[in-house]
Amino acid sequence: MASGFKALKGQGHWPTLFAAFLYFDFSFMVWTMLGPLSTEITESLAAGGFMMSPSQKATLLSLPILSGALLRILLGFGVDKLGAKKTALIAQAVVISSLFFAYLQGESITYSQLLVVALGLGFAGASFAVALPQAGQWYPPKLQGIVLGIAGAGNIGVVIDFLFAPKIAELWGWQAVFLVGGILSTIIFIAYMFMAKDAPASVYTPRPKKIKDYFKLLKDKDTWWFNLFYAVSFGGFVGFAGYMKVYLMNTYQADMSAFGLDMLDESNVKVIAGYFGALCIFAGAVLRPVGGNIADKIGGIKSLYFFFGTVAILAIVNATMHLPFYIAIIVLFLIMANLGMANGAVFQLVPQRFGKDIGIMTGIIGAAGGLGGTALIKTLGWSKGAFDGYAAGFVIFACVVLLAVAGISFVKTRWRTTWGVQAGGII
Repeated sequence: MASGFKALKGQGHWPTLFAAFLYFDFSFMVWTMLGPLSTEITESLAAGGFMMSPSQKATLLSLPILSGALLRILLGFGVDKLGAKKTALIAQAVVISSLFFAYLQGESITYSQLLVVALGLGFAGASFAVALPQAGQWYPPKLQGIVLGIAGAGNIGVVIDFLFAPKIAELWGWQAVFLVGGILSTIIFIAYMFMAKDAPASVYTPRPKKIKDYFKLLKDKDTWWFNLFYAVSFGGFVGFAGYMKVYLMNTYQADMSAFGLDMLDESNVKVIAGYFGALCIFAGAVLRPVGGNIADKIGGIKSLYFFFGTVAILAIVNATMHLPFYIAIIVLFLIMANLGMANGAVFQLVPQRFGKDIGIMTGIIGAAGGLGGTALIKTLGWSKGAFDGYAAGFVIFACVVLLAVAGISFVKTRWRTTWGVQAGGII
């Protein structure tokens, strides 16, 4: 890693790379903001006479994930037509407006208005389609791995949410989190405006994407296999991240005493739930490059067998056994860790199969990941509403993971004997 950073010296445009990292990091933080505030917002609406059902809560938490997935494709076209910088500033302006709107509405905000805010936050989730291409355009192919790794490290932003949002809400109210988010996003907006630059023609030759390019790739069956794999890996990661606090509070609030937390009042339990949620999410966020590195050594196919197989087993264990709180945290930590490493393994394979179309495929597969996260949150919400528990939701998720494992078995021979032969890496 150190040698990779050294190779960047004198290359590209470091202010743009740093600005892209900041933009993506804070955007990812804002994108998932509703998750760690779910309990506080639910109680605020209840105090105003609106009792949010498990299904409505799942809809609210999944809407930023869904809109972020679909908007990735829209912002990808924006990068082609307007340039990455203008596209980022427009998207960030929508996000900032949504944050300040939520703060100004405060305790009087309605569920319908929250849904509008959730849609606006989706523009933050779509930043993936802007930050990575903008950073990558400045650097030669041999440095794309380290460059995109730096710019893409922004998914750590969700950990920041779970660490600080519940505590801010406890001290000053949940609406204060939106104020802090709006102020920080405005600072990043200004810094990005002055630091980021679109790569000149002498450095990067744009190849604008067209609608027909997307349809051409959607006709390729391998596109759909990768969509499935990423819908499971990234969808599982972002879905559990968004729903983590709801799950912990609904399942283990009464069991906190098993971990020595019985002296905490209710508001502090929310904060502790946020901390444990952050611990689990941190595993998935930081281990993504580890998964890519493992895939480089033993192949993406073998890696996905192990990562997905482990996730399926742990999900079934969590569904069929009422685990003590501290054991459940270990299980969730391992689930998130393996999902994060699976993300890296999927994208070890994608460039080898779709090297010439990696920009478009990143948008398509990224959208599939967001849709997978949306489906997982809605499934968990349905499970809670229908059965007053999450066992059914975890079983369904485990079945989908096993479907992905079966898919790997179905395609591995064809992949290894066709494009895998000329891929240049171990698949």
